[in-house]
Amino acid sequence: MTYPDATLKLFACSSNPQLAEAIARHIGVRLGESAMSRFSDGEIHIRLDESVRGSDVYVVQSTSDPVNEHLMELLVMVDALKRASAKTINVVIPYYGYARQDRKARARDPITAKLVANLIETAGAHRVVAMICMRCKSKVFLIIPVDHLLGVPILGEYFKSKALHKPVVVSPDHGGVVRARRLADELQAPLAIIDKRRPEPNVVEVMNIIGDVSGRTAILIDDIIDTAGTIALAANALKEAGANELYACCTHAVLSGKAVERLEASPVKEIVVTDTIPIREKKLLCEKLKVLSVAPLMGEAIVRIHEQQSISRLFEPHV
Repeated sequence: MTYPDATLKLFACSSNPQLAEAIARHIGVRLGESAMSRFSDGEIHIRLDESVRGSDVYVVQSTSDPVNEHLMELLVMVDALKRASAKTINVVIPYYGYARQDRKARARDPITAKLVANLIETAGAHRVVAMICMRCKSKVFLIIPVDHLLGVPILGEYFKSKALHKPVVVSPDHGGVVRARRLADELQAPLAIIDKRRPEPNVVEVMNIIGDVSGRTAILIDDIIDTAGTIALAANALKEAGANELYACCTHAVLSGKAVERLEASPVKEIVVTDTIPIREKKLLCEKLKVLSVAPLMGEAIVRIHEQQSISRLFEPHV
């Protein structure tokens, strides 16, 4: 199927080409022709190999590792599209790097999420479509429109298909309760919360489990699994509290450092993630990892934006 409106154009930068191709297939368009090169000192150069004059352009780029390289590439692409007279430039960011740096944790800290928002706006973007962490406030830093897509319904559909025995959805901290409750509502399951504290960055201590997990199938849910320290510790605590089976899931699988080794050594049976960040081949060797695609969701969101339809209806129960 080919999308009937030729003014919709989709371009991809280099961070997640497989996802961009899948989005293009879902919409029924081809990816726009462009090329990235570097000067001898490492400077990025973008060349557009087709006209975008008067077009509504969507650019797919996750600002994932290497974050600074991918962010700069995105900014250069947006500037190129602006100077080529694109009608609108819509930045599609499956994973929004720097979003976690959205507040001052201590004196003299920068608010880098605000800085990144300023850069995207100044480059010339008219809209951002992103799966920003629910606990992050970066979207409020953007003056231009922001469409915030949710990964929880994708995870929910997968777990509903498994028909798990006596599921309980577990938030690994108090900050994730809203997200966990949404998944619990989709699965019609009870909710539990892990009370934890962080004595220092990337160090977590479980204090208590609020809710009944004994004899149940526990599903840990978070926005991001980064070093997997929180998930591994929470899984051990749930096992000790009598949970029968353990699953973990997240929207963004950063999986940095020893994350894969921690997950493989944990009592978690399966780790369900999405492809907002490309999962490298070495990480895919982890037999516990299940990757779901956000391409249909992002493709449908792009079509709805282009046709000036509601985005929120994507997340209504009957859709």
